[in-house]
Amino acid sequence: MKTIIITGSGGLIGGEAVKFWQEKGYNIAGIDNDMRAYFFGKEASTGKNVDNYKNTLRNYQHFQVDVRDIAQLQTIFRQYNGEIAAVIHTAAQPSHDWAAREPLTDFSINANGTLNMLEMAKQYAFDAPFIFTSTNKVYGDTPNKLPLVELDTRWEIDKSHSYYENGIDESMSLDNSKHSIFGASKVAADIMVQEYGKYFGMKTVVFRGGCLTGPTHCGAELHGFLAYLVHCAVTKKEYRIFGYKGKQVRDNIHSHDLINAFWHFFNKPGQGEVYNMGGSRHSNISMLEAIDKLETLLGYRMNYTLLEEARIGDHIWYISDVKKFQRDYPEWKYEYNSDRILEEMTATECEKQKNY
Repeated sequence: MKTIIITGSGGLIGGEAVKFWQEKGYNIAGIDNDMRAYFFGKEASTGKNVDNYKNTLRNYQHFQVDVRDIAQLQTIFRQYNGEIAAVIHTAAQPSHDWAAREPLTDFSINANGTLNMLEMAKQYAFDAPFIFTSTNKVYGDTPNKLPLVELDTRWEIDKSHSYYENGIDESMSLDNSKHSIFGASKVAADIMVQEYGKYFGMKTVVFRGGCLTGPTHCGAELHGFLAYLVHCAVTKKEYRIFGYKGKQVRDNIHSHDLINAFWHFFNKPGQGEVYNMGGSRHSNISMLEAIDKLETLLGYRMNYTLLEEARIGDHIWYISDVKKFQRDYPEWKYEYNSDRILEEMTATECEKQKNY
């Protein structure tokens, strides 16, 4: 049976990939050492997700391995040598706030860990698609230099700008901006994944994600805006908004829609490709707008505080232009918008709280 190697298999995107490819009949080799609990505390642990996959998925084998440990990675790749159909690399340190605390840890996971995975794929699975989840933070704070207009509930780009209709495309420069330490480590990984495709001829792809979300997201204050917002709304915990009057805009893509994009690339891979991938104009929302929708869904007011100081390098307005991917894969379609995402996540969180 052909095998899909998935790093970060207990996380939001890795977990969605596990379930998706398992249902397609593939064997899954999941790599996850629950660093998320170290980053954000036990509430953000992916341990329960991994236990669930081990107990319920017939073709799932788990490896409690750190992507920084190339010797252990080599053991895994050797085990499946000749059977590897794809490598899906989603493991990462995902927070720009956290990265500033431990830059060495952040870079070693995001950059060196990605290089380790690329080398293993080159040696043991050269012809297999290599799918990597990057981030819009590779553009640094350049989006904040766009001509933005303050509206009642959100920031918006000026209608005369070329990005107004579809959002930010892949032509935006990565240079001369403040990336955050996290953004810089992801730039290194992003470029390296492209290079292994363009230099060595591997079937690599970079998906620069907007806000990736879904009901299995273990949100924390420092990462996972929508998941953590929903958690605070349901549990009536105070939510803190950092700067921009709560009008900052994010485009949210459901993990299912992203994995479906992975599937399309898997079936028709390119070499060294890069795509902006988020909710686009189809699915985007400001913090104030999300709070308003949650209050309507739950029937009570949220407890939140507006702070004046914004996070360093945080985007005021970011909407992904996904037209390049849609051009290359015209059969790919969204199944979720912001309303459906919020409804599903709220229902899931309410059910989870009942079981606590």
